[in-house]
Amino acid sequence: MVKKRVIFITDGDLYALRVVEHAAKQVGGRCISQSWGNPTRKNGIELVEMIRKTPHDPVLVMFDDCGFKGEGPGEHAMRYIHQQKDIDVIGAVAVASKTHFTEWTKVHCSMDRYGELTEFGIDKSGIPDLETGRINGDTVYILDELDLPFVVGVGDIGKMAGFDSIEKGAPITVKAIQLILERSESIGNRKK
Repeated sequence: MVKKRVIFITDGDLYALRVVEHAAKQVGGRCISQSWGNPTRKNGIELVEMIRKTPHDPVLVMFDDCGFKGEGPGEHAMRYIHQQKDIDVIGAVAVASKTHFTEWTKVHCSMDRYGELTEFGIDKSGIPDLETGRINGDTVYILDELDLPFVVGVGDIGKMAGFDSIEKGAPITVKAIQLILERSESIGNRKK
């Protein structure tokens, strides 16, 4: 059985929707556009159905809890998708935010607003933070528990002081997704 490759994006506002749709085209994949919403409106069962129906690979899915404390609807949906045997969640783009409640996750690396990789976390503006290997954000609480193969921290998708705007081609988001795909292929080759 060939598993559908999925990448989680922990942001779901209108900026994220436009950028993630654009990024999906750049990598030959598909964005589940109905996954946008602040907070996430579609549940895990509905999203899995959409993922299975799309003929494209990889599939990018957005999640947003709108600052909900603890595990919100986006994180419930992530957990459900991750449990499916025919879906391979190859990584996540963990988006930094100024959340009202301290919520953080470990990241394998971060990408700043200039497209440079760093071992430090990243803030909402795409500037490296003081913490090594973790970011603060909304809808990131569950990523550690899911133990995904590769998590990239970025600033606020489509923004980062204009560096990731759709008008500029959303270079940071596209590059982060490409990095997850490259890492997934190298891990896949090692397993063979």
